[in-house]
Amino acid sequence: MTSPAPSPVKRRRPEWAGRNYTLLTTAAVITGVGSSSALIATSFAVLQQGGDGGDIGLVAAARTLPLVVFILIGGAVADRMPRHRVMVAANALNCVSQAAFAVLVLTGTAELWQMMVLTALCGTGQAFFNPAAEGMLMSSVTAEQAGRAFSFFRMSSQGAGIGGAALGGVMASAVNPGWVLALDAAGFAVAGGLRAFLDVSHIPAREPGGGLLTDLREGWQEFIGRPWLWSIVAQFSVVVAVVGAAESVYGPLVARDEFGGSGPWGTALATFGAGTLGGALLMSRWKPRRLLLAGTLGVFPLALPSAALAVPLPVAGLCAVMFVSGVAIEVFGVSWMTTMHQEIPEDKLSRVSAYDWFGSVAMLPLATAVAGPVEGLVGRGTALWGCAALVLITTALVLLVPDVRNMTRREHTVPVTAGGPGSEDLSRGLAADTLPAASSADAESALGRLG
Repeated sequence: MTSPAPSPVKRRRPEWAGRNYTLLTTAAVITGVGSSSALIATSFAVLQQGGDGGDIGLVAAARTLPLVVFILIGGAVADRMPRHRVMVAANALNCVSQAAFAVLVLTGTAELWQMMVLTALCGTGQAFFNPAAEGMLMSSVTAEQAGRAFSFFRMSSQGAGIGGAALGGVMASAVNPGWVLALDAAGFAVAGGLRAFLDVSHIPAREPGGGLLTDLREGWQEFIGRPWLWSIVAQFSVVVAVVGAAESVYGPLVARDEFGGSGPWGTALATFGAGTLGGALLMSRWKPRRLLLAGTLGVFPLALPSAALAVPLPVAGLCAVMFVSGVAIEVFGVSWMTTMHQEIPEDKLSRVSAYDWFGSVAMLPLATAVAGPVEGLVGRGTALWGCAALVLITTALVLLVPDVRNMTRREHTVPVTAGGPGSEDLSRGLAADTLPAASSADAESALGRLG
């Protein structure tokens, strides 16, 4: 009598969700909750200590300035060292700085300069983390499954942001904002522990180069040789600056003066998160052929929240436009990540990502620092209308670049296990063996920095 054949074991996750991808996604969800909460708590911690809109802008600028200063070095380091070690070290720095910030706020002893120094340390950690994280994520999936994998990753992290924004708004109103900052510090500790288990053995060792400056030069040549890349980064240097000023400085002030406190603003940010969740779900099923054209059209609605705050619309109206802009930015975000994965060689991903980050956030410290003085000079409403207008103008201009309009998705069918040996070679090989966007009218591309 023969034994019955064992029934197949049912997989708990899709084939493309390998070990590294799963760890990265889980860690991103954890930090997404804490960081979204801390974004609101930081603004209201400054107000609690007697600060005003100008002080909120200075603290926000203190966080982003180190990001601008160190991001290129962070990208070069991430292409030289094991990326997971860079990510863990950055998470450790973020954990310590946020924990110290929480203690100062909870004890009521936080001064403006202390808050600026601690947020600057957090920004320094992000400068090294972001290029390493993007390179690690893009090397964890195959080209064939990139669109679906990136959609699910963003859907998961943005879903965490929904809960985090709502939690931050409620906690900042109900309890001391310092407890929200403590939650963020704990999230960095847990996420860093998960990222320590990432496997980088399948990533080919980088050959010794000519030094840090050589690495930066190679990354610059890769960046500047692609018109679609530098033109969209230039666009986002303005978009990120004005949207960041509106959301970090003007949003909390409008909430305080018009809506009665932090709760409604937290709800609005949570609704934006819900929109990004819906947008990521949409992009997990929709694969636009003209990636960058679809993505760039998704940037126009980012003007809506600034306009809604300028009126200002009732909370329900503000939430509606936040939802729409959330959906739209995910169309851009997934398209952008897919393009980067498709077009950039794996061994240069972190360096190119660093130039992307550098350009995108270069003007953010200035924008947040001057948001308060500009409000005093022209009025809050005029400043917000100006933010909306700049989003529309820069996005319309980038559509004049032929590569942005014409870059097309390439379908890859080579069977390679996601996140396993050979997947990075495949990604690099496909990028190296195909024509760059600048030399093909049929090429197309697709990360939303704001997502």
